[in-house]
Amino acid sequence: MTDIFAERRQRLSKIAATQGLGAIAFVPGANFSYLSGLHFHLMERPTLLFVTAANQIVAIIPELEREKWSQTFPQAQTFYWQDSDGYQSAFAGAADALRGQMIGVEGMRMRVFEGDALRRHFQQGAVVDAEPHLTQLRLSKSPAEIASLQQAIDISETALSETLANLRTGMTERQILNLLKARMLAGGAEGFAFDPLVLIGGNAANPHGSPGDIPLTPGAALLIDYGASIHGYNADITRTFFCEHATDDHAALYNTVLAANAHGRAIAGPNLTAHEMDVAVTSVLAASPYADLIVHKTGHGLGLDVHEAPQIMKGNHVPLIPGTVFTIEPGLYRPGQIGVRIEDNVVIDEDGARSLTSFPRELTIIGG
Repeated sequence: MTDIFAERRQRLSKIAATQGLGAIAFVPGANFSYLSGLHFHLMERPTLLFVTAANQIVAIIPELEREKWSQTFPQAQTFYWQDSDGYQSAFAGAADALRGQMIGVEGMRMRVFEGDALRRHFQQGAVVDAEPHLTQLRLSKSPAEIASLQQAIDISETALSETLANLRTGMTERQILNLLKARMLAGGAEGFAFDPLVLIGGNAANPHGSPGDIPLTPGAALLIDYGASIHGYNADITRTFFCEHATDDHAALYNTVLAANAHGRAIAGPNLTAHEMDVAVTSVLAASPYADLIVHKTGHGLGLDVHEAPQIMKGNHVPLIPGTVFTIEPGLYRPGQIGVRIEDNVVIDEDGARSLTSFPRELTIIGG
């Protein structure tokens, strides 16, 4: 049976060698799990996985995790440490094993105290940020990864349909939120990609607002941004609805966002960069009467992390290669009044792209 984790580490070792790094260090998180198949909590006890340019494993592991680690990596050069003794000797041992080579770290995830411990035991200047080079590691998803993403999306979309079927005018954001979460769990979700956003009326004008006790009233927009998680992979979907009716202005604003979303899905393919995708989608919004209501980029990569490479934004010239999964989520936000976002999850194929999400996008009236 093929060891997918060994294959992933082999790809990583080539990245390390190409960048002149002796090893790259990871703390618990998406990359750590992607490379090892193991899930550890990111807590006060430093836990580090080093993958060397020669595709060897060195690790710093708390004693209480010895059994879990050793069952998977019995041959790895591992430095265990006890709470009572502290972790500095484990870092010293790892530095000696790696012979003071240049070490890359996850600049957007490694914490200060772990970085300080590395710098204390490696020579000056030997610890560098490898984040820009790590983005390519998980950029192209395998068929199995895409299947997990599709499963998470299917669970999410079924849950949203069931939630809308039970939704009534007067329900609060929190009541709708709890109903949505219950339906995702009942449908097989292992957890949530993030705490869902259920935002009504003016609260929806804050793209990352906090659900509360605002009731659903006639004419109000209802923005739902949510996703189920399965096998560690995350859906991230947004739909916006209107309670009982929509004003002409609100409908025009909604249809502008819908046109931008549709344009992005239509042109997506391996011939574009993330920059070009963002410019194309945002241009639809910018050419409308609502250009002053644009507040964010077009989207982001999706997988083990809800937000991962590539960022679909101006200035990011990374090609959208086959297997790349990302969101297309244009939005318009009028402070204190309304927010509209329509978000789909798209995968790049060899000759185009396809949307993994299929929930209806046309303006929909709910409640009653």
